[in-house]
Amino acid sequence: MEHFVVSARKYRPQTFKDVVGQQAITNTLQNAIEQNHLAQALLFCGPRGVGKTSCARILAKQINQQEHHDENEDFAFNIFELDAASNNSVDDIRSLIEQVRIPPQVGNYKVYIIDEVHMLSSAAFNAFLKTLEEPPKHAIFILATTEKHKIIPTILSRCQIFDFKRITVKDAANYLAYIAKEQGVEAEDDALHIIAQKADGAMRDALSIFDRVVSFCGKNLTRQAVTENLNVLDYDTYFTATDLILNNKIPELLVLFNECLSKGFDGHHFIAGLASHFRDLLVCKDAVTISLLEVGEKAKAQYAAQCQQTAVAFLIQGIEKANQCDLQYKSSKNQRLLVELTLMQLASITFDGEKKKSKNFIIPATFFISTTAKTDAKKEASNTTLTTTSKSTTLLPPTPIVAEKKIIIPKMKVDDNRKSSGLSLASLRQKKEHLAAKQAEEKVHVNLPTEAFKVSDLMKIWNNYTHQLRKDGEQILASILEIDSPRIEGTAINLIFPNDSMRIQLERAQGPLLLELRKKLQNYDIHINIEVNETVEKKYVYTESEIFNNLKEKYPPLGRLQQEFGLDLL
Repeated sequence: MEHFVVSARKYRPQTFKDVVGQQAITNTLQNAIEQNHLAQALLFCGPRGVGKTSCARILAKQINQQEHHDENEDFAFNIFELDAASNNSVDDIRSLIEQVRIPPQVGNYKVYIIDEVHMLSSAAFNAFLKTLEEPPKHAIFILATTEKHKIIPTILSRCQIFDFKRITVKDAANYLAYIAKEQGVEAEDDALHIIAQKADGAMRDALSIFDRVVSFCGKNLTRQAVTENLNVLDYDTYFTATDLILNNKIPELLVLFNECLSKGFDGHHFIAGLASHFRDLLVCKDAVTISLLEVGEKAKAQYAAQCQQTAVAFLIQGIEKANQCDLQYKSSKNQRLLVELTLMQLASITFDGEKKKSKNFIIPATFFISTTAKTDAKKEASNTTLTTTSKSTTLLPPTPIVAEKKIIIPKMKVDDNRKSSGLSLASLRQKKEHLAAKQAEEKVHVNLPTEAFKVSDLMKIWNNYTHQLRKDGEQILASILEIDSPRIEGTAINLIFPNDSMRIQLERAQGPLLLELRKKLQNYDIHINIEVNETVEKKYVYTESEIFNNLKEKYPPLGRLQQEFGLDLL
């Protein structure tokens, strides 16, 4: 049995041209070698699997090949790799410093590649400072790390820093297509894009996933086989879900979500993927942003077709709702219900826009205007009904009056035997009809009472309301109402407060008070005028005698009781 070499090792870059997705860095290093302008301490930092160590090895090989043109010579004796994760002590660095002093036997440079350099201890870093700043002319240090922020500033200041970026999905997919061709594997473009997306910017991870999928599929890589092996949701799942959402098919949508759960996917994965799908549809709307869509050509055609069926407003609202569910998922007690509720809300976004013209779904409550015979209008009105929920009543007033035209309000029939679910489409229609009827009711003029009232009655209601506020725990608002005694001028209640904050607080809370006064006094012209006068001082009660004197002012019999019995404060 022939020994198998994984693709990440078999196709490891041997020259700077073979490095994927790091053209800016490889061009800089190539020019530095050719112009003899290479620093003696380099720091390669970036995510895993993007080519840091590979570039370090290529650099170490090429700087020794300038005067030796033998391509088969790899100068292995001139390249020293040190894993700082396991050699992170001061003694390890001291041993390295002793080796640096010895010049190379072959070639011009000795290259020291220290991988995961952020794992060195603080003492090891300090021991390394002097040598890193002034190394021998034959020594070049290349430090590689995935966490640059953990390296002390004194090391960073002595290095020329190269920031490696993540491999784009496009570059990774193109390189995977090259590897597939080299191995005689037929691969769909969409399948390679899924592998590239799963790798999350790491070329080494993409090659490892590629090997795993080839072992599963053989020589034919299809999108369906890749999604099955990687346990990711296929594009088709989200295309189907979006179609169900646009057609307001809530039951089928919930069944689709249940199928995804039965395959081992969690709700968080599903809703996050749906938000990404809406985002992809949104970028397809404009030719300027379509380049942001990182999928294969076949999937891109599907996105282009479905984006024509969706409105921008729907997609933005859908992304917002899906993102809100994503944020709330971990803290939710019933995570499945949260996702299902979000899906139902998404399926209801386009309900009004697509169903309001269908007579099978909505029977609107309309006004019938008759300028001829009364009987015709009554006959037509009696045939118009409005289906409501089981405890609803007639929504519109019976006899509105309009000049020169008679408005006849259709009778509202209530079906007490019919009940609806709060989550059904019928319930949504009924809410819409109720709102339309309510708006029609607001258009009808209503003569509100404006009866005369006594000031004593108003003050009694005012004091009772203040007393009730204290019982309900609204101490601050009750105290504000007691600061100034109301002065009545017609239907206006005038109040003066010493600062603006009290005025604002009362203005925000005056609604229930006005409703109480207007309702009990049967006068809907009553209103409150509030002024601010900073010269007005509130009389605060601090001592017991001041409290007692304040009570005597409010309740005179208390003073007579004190005089008759000769009472005094202790």
